[in-house]
Amino acid sequence: MSLRQACLLFSLSTSVFYYQGKRKNDDEVIEQLSKLADLHRTWGFWMMYHRLRKLQYMWNHKRVYRIYTNMRLNLRNKRKKRLPARVKAPLLCPIGPNITWSLDFMHDTLASGKTIRTLNIIDDFSREALSISVDTSLPAQRVVRELENLIEWRGKPEKIRSDNGPEFVAEAIRVWCEDKDIEWEFIQPGKPTQNSLIERFNRTFRQDVLDSYMFESLKEIRKYANAWVWMYNNERPHSSLGQLTPTEFLLKYGKLSEFPTFQQDNNSNSDWNFLVLNVAS
Repeated sequence: MSLRQACLLFSLSTSVFYYQGKRKNDDEVIEQLSKLADLHRTWGFWMMYHRLRKLQYMWNHKRVYRIYTNMRLNLRNKRKKRLPARVKAPLLCPIGPNITWSLDFMHDTLASGKTIRTLNIIDDFSREALSISVDTSLPAQRVVRELENLIEWRGKPEKIRSDNGPEFVAEAIRVWCEDKDIEWEFIQPGKPTQNSLIERFNRTFRQDVLDSYMFESLKEIRKYANAWVWMYNNERPHSSLGQLTPTEFLLKYGKLSEFPTFQQDNNSNSDWNFLVLNVAS
């Protein structure tokens, strides 16, 4: 039986029989994924995919994922098993900026072994990072000073949420709140989930910065922290915001012109991409 007769028997076109698939050139996809992997070592597939979309690379997600797995970028993220909370206090998300700010402390060490602290402040509405202050000591008076500096360019919030740390329950904070007519809301002791927005932010900051690099000085970690905050607000897609960045979320609701955002250092050497690629090289 000839080939033509066999094709007729199976109702198959001869052109289909002779067709050979041609795989598209994946070099550009590999290049862009490599760049994102170098810049953002803790980002998973969907974070990278949505960032590529914002950069106007409209590749199909199945194609990108195939290349992503071939590059062995799909590292398993092991997490501790958590027991469900028995009693949950509602965490109400505000309907606009400068209604509720959340803040918390973090601890780390320099290469010399010296202990440092960071004071992280975010706006609950847009998840926007407003400030990360870094020093060896951050007492209540320093917290007040950082909040004063923040209010100068951002405006005053209606409420601030925090845990029950000694710096936050200090008399200096109470007097300052009364003077500024700001409500300070304390979560229940041992209930960090009641301040989960800042806790999630802390985890991201630790993964991307504190656990990824060894810092020699306060000046160096401040430079990285400021560069990371700008990247976090302007480039990193947030799943809780519908894959928008905090600044895009403010723009979507027409709030960007009313509420100034954290500004990047004009020095190009302080750009997050420059800092990360410089370390990698």
